[in-house]
Amino acid sequence: MDRIVQLTEEQYLEAIKLSQYAFQYVVPEEKIAKRLEMLKSHHISAIFEEKQLAAKLHLITFNVFIGHKKWKMGGIAGVATYPEYRRKGYVKDLMQHSLEHMKREGCHVSMLHPFKISFYRKYGWELLTNRLKCTMAKSDLVKQDSVAGTINRTIENHPYKDLNEIYTQYASRYAGMLVRENAWWETIGSDLVASIYYDEKKLPLGYLLYSIKDSKMGVEEFVALNGEARRGLWNFICQHDSMVDTVEISLHEKDPLIYSLEEPNIKSELSPYFMVRIVDAEKFLQEYDFEEYGEEVTIQVTDTNAPWNEQTFSIRNGEATVLSEEEIKGKGNIIKMSINSLSTILFGYKRPSELYELQWIKGKKEEIQKLEQMIPTYSSFFCDFF
Repeated sequence: MDRIVQLTEEQYLEAIKLSQYAFQYVVPEEKIAKRLEMLKSHHISAIFEEKQLAAKLHLITFNVFIGHKKWKMGGIAGVATYPEYRRKGYVKDLMQHSLEHMKREGCHVSMLHPFKISFYRKYGWELLTNRLKCTMAKSDLVKQDSVAGTINRTIENHPYKDLNEIYTQYASRYAGMLVRENAWWETIGSDLVASIYYDEKKLPLGYLLYSIKDSKMGVEEFVALNGEARRGLWNFICQHDSMVDTVEISLHEKDPLIYSLEEPNIKSELSPYFMVRIVDAEKFLQEYDFEEYGEEVTIQVTDTNAPWNEQTFSIRNGEATVLSEEEIKGKGNIIKMSINSLSTILFGYKRPSELYELQWIKGKKEEIQKLEQMIPTYSSFFCDFF
């Protein structure tokens, strides 16, 4: 991987040009300077051929929640190659290089938005979450029981503190949600409206991020901490019935909003969204909050793109340890799985028993049942994009 270099600021414009060509979009001239400034927070790995940029990969560092615990995460984005340089193994080299870099930087996990799921599965990333998009007609906007709270609608000067307080409480109920800082909320801009639901005691309990254009209301985030806030936000949406013909809402697939509607038979589209990968299995397993369980399970992990993860682990009483070759010899019942399966299980997208039925993990059924008892019942979710 000697051919891989890190782009300097003087080369960022070349990265923008490659992205524009590969992803078929144009950055307006007046926004180039802002885009160049944004790239300063990216670690951009690249491969050149005869001084021409051939391929690149952006790595952006975030933090994500698994329950209340925060994890350093490496976000993969902007993976692109000019067509004349494709099928030379450049992307494979960049992906493996990014894994090594993330491990050195202490990123125990990585996420990405795939253009093709099967492509990134080859490198160890696996499905993290689905995206539910619901489309409603004006006739579906039927108000529910009134609530005592109020809605604060803002277009500019968003109350970041209240928004982030609601979001953080909501995000810590799931596995995979981004940890947001004030700088994130400042990117909302004037194209999105933020409306916050406050109860009688003026406690912020829910919010909407939405836009209205051409008689369509697009709700990008519908976040409610309890039933009262959910009804309050829904009733607020219904108050737009004279302004819009359709409402499109993105939700967690298990959000009870649709079930609560007078007519739940609406157009709903469920599709896979983001992918996740454990970068450093040993560190991740040692810090993961397993359920305490008296018996032991042994897991053997395979990972062709990050060979440091190819180890055998013992999990017992909520703790994971690496087994030596001698210790492995004494273990008769070993569960075997890829880093893909381990990642999707620990983030709660799939349960061990589900992957066992698919034969994506191997082992005795009794051992799988033990593992089931050790994995918390997290529900995975991710509603951001990078």
